[in-house]
Amino acid sequence: MPLQMNLWKVSGDDLEEIEASQLDFEQRLEEWIAKNPSLLGLDVLIIGKQVPTEYGGRIDLLAIDRQGDLVVIELKRSRTPREVVAQVLDYATWVTRLTYQEIDALASDWLGSSIAVAFASHFDQSVPDTLNSSHSMLIVASELDDASERIVQYLATEHQVNINAVFFSFFAVEGQEFLGRAWLMDPENVQEHAESRKQAPWSGYWFVNIGEGLHRNWDDNRRYGYISAGQGTRYSRALQHLDVGDYVFAYMKGIGYVGFGEVVKTAVPIAEFVVDSQDRPLRELDLIAPQTHENSDNVDLSEWVVGVNWIKAFSREEAKTFKGVFANQNIVCKLRHRATVDFLKAEFEVE
Repeated sequence: MPLQMNLWKVSGDDLEEIEASQLDFEQRLEEWIAKNPSLLGLDVLIIGKQVPTEYGGRIDLLAIDRQGDLVVIELKRSRTPREVVAQVLDYATWVTRLTYQEIDALASDWLGSSIAVAFASHFDQSVPDTLNSSHSMLIVASELDDASERIVQYLATEHQVNINAVFFSFFAVEGQEFLGRAWLMDPENVQEHAESRKQAPWSGYWFVNIGEGLHRNWDDNRRYGYISAGQGTRYSRALQHLDVGDYVFAYMKGIGYVGFGEVVKTAVPIAEFVVDSQDRPLRELDLIAPQTHENSDNVDLSEWVVGVNWIKAFSREEAKTFKGVFANQNIVCKLRHRATVDFLKAEFEVE
């Protein structure tokens, strides 16, 4: 059954259904996504629009994610399911061969700056040394039909292709316009399923990046039993992957691994976090990081905190590392690198 979205207006005790508008708004939708790709629910940077390929077609939107992987975004418009799926797959065959220099040229044309500058500005971290080690495809539609659903789901679930579809419904009522979004499949599940083809099995441990700065400090983390991320949902959202009972290895960029611990509290805004050992809220404690509590009155911009019982922790000077150790730009991700796992279990005396 094709995906549909319904909207109701609440009028007292009654509900009034609002009919979706039939207005052809896909051109507007492309402009909206180009200006604000967070509409997709993804943390990506648009690096090109109507990007010409050597095969004659043009990619509606080309984006890059935090890992340096490319995302082909194609609007369905009025094309048939076979046409749009074939088109996005064809574009992917071109995208997969793009070099760092070619990606930099595309970004410079669209953004007016190098990929290194644009990436650092958007993601607040340096661009990875290797770009385009993987890619994904996203079909955007104002509605989805049975055939589109079947084809995309078949490629994703049966062949582990990193392809998904998202559709937007447009509503207009009383002079106001509303836009609704729904995914065909959970994007994180699709990505993990696709990566399973080429990745080692998950070790059961999580990698967490505990970057230091004005808003966070490793000494605060150790003393009060927590990790944090924030100043925007694209950073704090990753912490919500962690559940009570999960085990984490904490990594400090450019230094090494400094902590091994068990999650004891799931992510909450910093204003709500209580340090059990002190029986006081974190906001009342003296912290080394001077701006830890900045934006604490705004859940989208504040730091979010996960409680961690540090089983073994080291100072920065004692950080554990080796040449080729796993390090990632992600704030949270599954640790799969076998050599790193074996090394960390020995160094942190993990049974």
